[in-house]
Amino acid sequence: MTSAGSILLFGAIPAELRPSKVEKRALAQFVELLDERVCGGRPFECLLTNDAHLRQLNRDFLGLDYPTDVLSFPTSALSSELGEIAISMDRAAAQAEEFGHSCFDEVRILILHGVLHLLGFDHETGDGKMAREEKRFRREFGLAETLIARASKTKKVAR
Repeated sequence: MTSAGSILLFGAIPAELRPSKVEKRALAQFVELLDERVCGGRPFECLLTNDAHLRQLNRDFLGLDYPTDVLSFPTSALSSELGEIAISMDRAAAQAEEFGHSCFDEVRILILHGVLHLLGFDHETGDGKMAREEKRFRREFGLAETLIARASKTKKVAR
């Protein structure tokens, strides 16, 4: 648990994708930073796990039978906690390779993305506000291009 209250949990992660002790410490510090700078001190939980677990969560809660990179489960607006995020280390590793940066950086991008969803932002139905917020925090935290920006480039190339 971080001093601000957010929690980073490590689930069933394939051995070759397990973060080192140094990376675990840095990820916990990143979670704390997000708690303070993005969430206004409202804690959240973040689980790093595998594709099988994300597939199960996606199927159980959204009715979609495939693994995904990040899922967000917000709590009620009346709660003092934001909610929970689950991230697939398998997807993070594949996306990191695809986009040419480290898995560690990809996990941080996914945590930020999930936190923005917990805060009520939605890139599917929004007016671009989530993309602007993600871009702003990406710059502030020195992160690679965001999920929304990458998705919009992929759509442009596919057309």
